[in-house]
Amino acid sequence: MSLGLPVGAVINCADNTGAKNLYVIAVQGIKGRLNRLPAAGSGDMIVATVKKGKPELRKKVMPAVVIRQRKPFRRRDGVFIYFEDNAGVIVNNK
Repeated sequence: MSLGLPVGAVINCADNTGAKNLYVIAVQGIKGRLNRLPAAGSGDMIVATVKKGKPELRKKVMPAVVIRQRKPFRRRDGVFIYFEDNAGVIVNNK
């Protein structure tokens, strides 16, 4: 899958927690390569903070899942899928 959200990306928050957008801090499960930014795609777990939203959600590090990405990615049947925006949802620590 094409990874369209590097560390430092700001994505929309598509749930009803009160957060407006999320800032990507890290990507779970990325080993890395020298000078390459870790990047996430749809379905990847990220570590994020809330930049706009309820004051009780801001300034906290929380896990999230990417659900939409603007960069096209190819399915096995050959069709390319992409969305209108980049979005994620905040998940529990469980």
